[in-house]
Amino acid sequence: MEQEKKFYTLIVFSENFAGLLNQVTAVFTRRQVNIESLNVSASSIQGVHKYTITCWSTKEQIQIITKQIEKRIDVLQAHYFTDDEIFIQEVALYKLSTPKVLDNPAISSAVRHHGAQIVEVNPTYTVVSKKGITDDILSLYYALNEFHCVLQYVRSGRIAITKSCTEYLDEFLEERRRSYEQLQHKKE
Repeated sequence: MEQEKKFYTLIVFSENFAGLLNQVTAVFTRRQVNIESLNVSASSIQGVHKYTITCWSTKEQIQIITKQIEKRIDVLQAHYFTDDEIFIQEVALYKLSTPKVLDNPAISSAVRHHGAQIVEVNPTYTVVSKKGITDDILSLYYALNEFHCVLQYVRSGRIAITKSCTEYLDEFLEERRRSYEQLQHKKE
């Protein structure tokens, strides 16, 4: 019996070395799992980068993928989460036709109703920004698209933090530091 696929967010911490992104994405390719979004940024720890990757997968597959990624020499730690275990956020930009926006007050009303911001207006286009969860961002896109005013649309990859009081990486690094100090103490 095949397991049901769920939406997972994988958070990977690594040192910042060239080529690691290729290694990480290759793990998904070998398992024939499509990456839905990918965001890479510096973390709160100097020299450590955080990869936030989303995909549809079975629990068995995501466990295997996480273990394979964690085996990479430059990867410090990898964990997978469901949406109820993390806080998530995305950003979207919508480029709208200014003449259509000016001709139809319902467009501005839709922007306000969805809690978005107008960040640029010129005679040709109006740029709207929206942050939130994927469903909210898509909801605004569908609302605006009904007015046939969307010239361009782009959505960022997901950024996420855990709901845990402590960062798993902090615990891992602290344990590593203690082990190193114990090893140094034994050598003395």
